[in-house]
Amino acid sequence: MTDPAPQTKAAAPTVRQLIRQHYPALTQSERRFANALLENYPGAGLASITAAAEGAGVSTPVVARLVQKLGFKGYPQFHHALLQELQAKVSGPAERRAVWAAEAPSSHLLNRFAEAVTQNLAQTFANIDTDQFDAAARRLARAPGLYVVGGRITRSLAEYAFTHFQAIREGVRHLTAAPASWPHYVIDMAEGDALLIFDMRRYEENLLRLARIAAERGVRVILVTDQWASPIAGVAETTFNCWGEIPSAWDSNIATLSLVEALIAATQEERWPDARDRFERLDRLFEMTRLFRDP
Repeated sequence: MTDPAPQTKAAAPTVRQLIRQHYPALTQSERRFANALLENYPGAGLASITAAAEGAGVSTPVVARLVQKLGFKGYPQFHHALLQELQAKVSGPAERRAVWAAEAPSSHLLNRFAEAVTQNLAQTFANIDTDQFDAAARRLARAPGLYVVGGRITRSLAEYAFTHFQAIREGVRHLTAAPASWPHYVIDMAEGDALLIFDMRRYEENLLRLARIAAERGVRVILVTDQWASPIAGVAETTFNCWGEIPSAWDSNIATLSLVEALIAATQEERWPDARDRFERLDRLFEMTRLFRDP
């Protein structure tokens, strides 16, 4: 008889996710503290319980009741969870490798990698609100102008998204990797346009400034980030959190790419049959330029 396959340990939800899950059951005072924490996350919860309560304008018993509703035994455990999230946010490749290397099972790297990727996909899609997803797809399909930008690691994802959205609809622009050129794009941004922005840890200040400027102009920001959430979430209309931890010094973009492809598919359906007509016109142009070899 063979031994049963080891069970993959599910990643613990973040405090932010716990708040979203339990938010409907919170009292008005508890929601006041929860909102204050989400507006300054996780900093508002890293102080003492007294200081955290005062900062949100509630009493300490309100905070104590909230953290218990979230599943913590008390404020110290809640505080420790926020500290762990903060440490994970600022960790670099060497620190991330040390985490998984210390806990890695003896099985082959390929098996551990496959388990991690599968878990990342499941966590990512389980935490997507379908109404929020549909609204984002409509925004990507119908906004007068669509701008796409990524960071040092995620610019390849941005380029991938841009290539597909450009085939689906008109008015799509890919911001270059050089922030010095971004004002040339921002000057054309108008209220009602959409900005699809990718920002993973370590989060980039240039992207945050761009998101703030765009939001001030009435541009609807759609953020694709990791499970800890970029600070851009504070100005984004929609935020998608993607899990990416794998047995490596780097994070994985597999779940993120899957989300992007889902958004592409949904945007295409939202634009159909206009998208079909655009595809046909593109094919005729490809034939004229003889860019591709005939089958």
